Amino acid sequence: MSINILAPSIIAADLAHIADEVAAIESAGADWIHVDVMDGHFVPTITVGPLFVESLKGMSKLPLDVHLMILEPEKHIEAFAKAGASNLTVHVETCPDLPHVIKKIKSLGCTAGVTLNPATPASSIDSALPLVDLVLVMSVVPGFSGQKLMPETISKVEEIRAKLNALRSNAHLEVDGGINADTLPLMKKAGANVFVAGNAVFKHPKGSGAGVNALKEIAIG
Repeated sequence: MSINILAPSIIAADLAHIADEVAAIESAGADWIHVDVMDGHFVPTITVGPLFVESLKGMSKLPLDVHLMILEPEKHIEAFAKAGASNLTVHVETCPDLPHVIKKIKSLGCTAGVTLNPATPASSIDSALPLVDLVLVMSVVPGFSGQKLMPETISKVEEIRAKLNALRSNAHLEVDGGINADTLPLMKKAGANVFVAGNAVFKHPKGSGAGVNALKEIAIG
């Protein structure tokens, strides 16, 4: 997969000025908008739901990359699909029958992704790899923004890239957690092509548009 994609994580934005933030990152060249959905159970934080996704859909033409950090995601994927999600990603840790959930996501007209936490081995997603459109490697423990990338996750990206190449898969390989100007090149070299960035975009001293520009230059360079 040669195309490199920057997906700002909207949860890190100033939600009091969400429309302005979305306009800024879109005009600066962001490729996707990443939406972290947390339920307070699978991860301790509670964030947003389908109504927020529906609002974003009305603000932007960018694909909405919706990451479901929730228990029993199969009960909620239809609501997020109807709200306007372009891609729906579920955690292997929450899906006993992962291939079934992936197929259900696709039947709703969305592309389907699988993600795994730092402590979860890459082998856990082997059954779904031939089916998915995207693999998301968490490079921090999910639930809190602003964490530093865990260096041991770089080798996991390399391992999953090798698995995808062996399958001749066109699936995206996405990374989320601690992505900034220093760590993005490391994950790019390891084989990732989609980069989720929160604080590096939305807390940039010159504004979120400048944050997008800085990381896009690295991603596509």
